Amino acid sequence: MSSISQAILYIIRGGPPESGIPDRVRAEIRAREASSERLISWVQLGLVLFFSTLYLIAPRAEGSSGFNFVPIALGAYFLFTVTRLVLAYRFELPQWYLLISIGVDMALLVGLIFSFHIQYDQHPAFYLKTPTLMYVFIFIGLRALRFDPRFVLTTGMVAVAGWLGLVFYAAFADMDSMRVTRNYVEYLTGNSILIGAELDKTMVIFAVTIILSVALYRGRSMLFEATREQAAAKDLRRFFAPEVAASITDSHTALQAGEGSLRDAAILYADIRSFTSTSATLAPEAVLAILAEYQNLAVEVINQEGGRVDKFLGDGILATFGAVHPSETYAADALRAAERLVETVNNEQDRFRSAGWPGRLRIGTAVAAGTVTVGVIGSKTRLEFTVIGDAVNRAAKLEDANKAQRSASLTDKVTWDLARTQGYRATRAEARPRVEIAGMHRPVDLVVLAEQ
Repeated sequence: MSSISQAILYIIRGGPPESGIPDRVRAEIRAREASSERLISWVQLGLVLFFSTLYLIAPRAEGSSGFNFVPIALGAYFLFTVTRLVLAYRFELPQWYLLISIGVDMALLVGLIFSFHIQYDQHPAFYLKTPTLMYVFIFIGLRALRFDPRFVLTTGMVAVAGWLGLVFYAAFADMDSMRVTRNYVEYLTGNSILIGAELDKTMVIFAVTIILSVALYRGRSMLFEATREQAAAKDLRRFFAPEVAASITDSHTALQAGEGSLRDAAILYADIRSFTSTSATLAPEAVLAILAEYQNLAVEVINQEGGRVDKFLGDGILATFGAVHPSETYAADALRAAERLVETVNNEQDRFRSAGWPGRLRIGTAVAAGTVTVGVIGSKTRLEFTVIGDAVNRAAKLEDANKAQRSASLTDKVTWDLARTQGYRATRAEARPRVEIAGMHRPVDLVVLAEQ
């Protein structure tokens, strides 16, 4: 299939095929289309009120002695527009109703134009010179608000058919008092038809319709992609801290592995005690429910203290303070979060028991501060935004040392002293100097923030 035929097929179908687009993206597109239909209904209502006001305040044209269809047409169109507006707010308008709406729009316009020769008691060729035809472009442009080329194309084709019908009727209605002419002056001043002029009007309507349809096809393609990317960006913000997600989605260039920067930060590790052995005795759905309860609680505490969760490590959590965005109190914030997390978990045991955890759920937390590298690691096809550095390793080893120290929250004296200078004031703390920690080359001066 050629590219031209594909483009025509896409326009008829309403743009690029929706196959391969997630349901949530299609739902978002449908919601936007429904919103567009409500906007179209309001614009239609505004137009009919505007035209009605003009009709009421404008003096009636001289020579109009026949029956006047305008008040009836505007009144009927007003009722239809109000009904359409009400229905648009109650449910998503089906396509067949939208096609009927297009038919009503064009029937109103063609009917008004046709009525002029009756109202003014003139030959049908008289109405071919009315400027009311220009309103057809308002109705075509109105359908463009939906960003769906099908409805613009349909409106334009119905308008072309309606106008050709008017021309055909005028040409064959009464040949005694009308004739086809090539004289432009005679065409303007008498009941004559200039075929070239009517073809020009038809071609202009057709050309505007095609140009708008192609433009909307391109715009609809971008709408699909923009909606998909917006949904992806929303999902990204659930997997990363808001600042990290923003740095990815707002980056002017594609991120590459190896990009990063140095930051003074504090790292918090948190881990559930005996989770692996206990979860082996539970149903999978119970394990996930317990993790969800714990992680929701932990994320809330960490965020409230100014931290950001870097990643979930099964039942473990790695959080950063001052890494994603600079902070003057990163160490103090991290220690407060470590203490609060232990205290909050102890106070929320009913939640974990209700989720299916047997006995008491206990956690361990640890904090270490220092200079870390914040950036992107991975390969060309798989990237990860993370923190790397000695503080990360120390925090992990200190958290593991909770078991040997029979503590619930630990830090080292360097981090403790730094946090104190940043305004941290502990209610209770115990110093344990020169403790051997597995994986560390020399003894560490520990500070216990909370006992088991």
